[in-house]
Amino acid sequence: MAYRILVVDDAAFMRMMIKDILTKNGFEVVGEAADGMQAVEKYIETKPDLVTMDITMPEMDGITALKEIRKINPDAKIIMVSAMGQQAMVIDAIQAGAKDFIVKPFQADRVIEAITKTLK
Repeated sequence: MAYRILVVDDAAFMRMMIKDILTKNGFEVVGEAADGMQAVEKYIETKPDLVTMDITMPEMDGITALKEIRKINPDAKIIMVSAMGQQAMVIDAIQAGAKDFIVKPFQADRVIEAITKTLK
């Protein structure tokens, strides 16, 4: 059975790229969200195995959404997706419980490596 993944990014283009990489590698994308509020709602709705979460988004940022999701499920597997130069935020995210992070612009193999490692 394919692992179920929720893709969260405020840029539709980024969601499409991640979705493309995931589906080509046998993962099932169970939902998408454009901000942290939607991410929390979709998480409850879809109960994914893993979430890819952008850090900077409108409404609610990725770190706040990460904390909210971990209140719902302390075992939630969340990988942060950040732009270059967001090291401090990445550290905050890891301390808040993120399992790994991917830096944009990302390589497909790095995305798959992070996800596979986190799901083991």
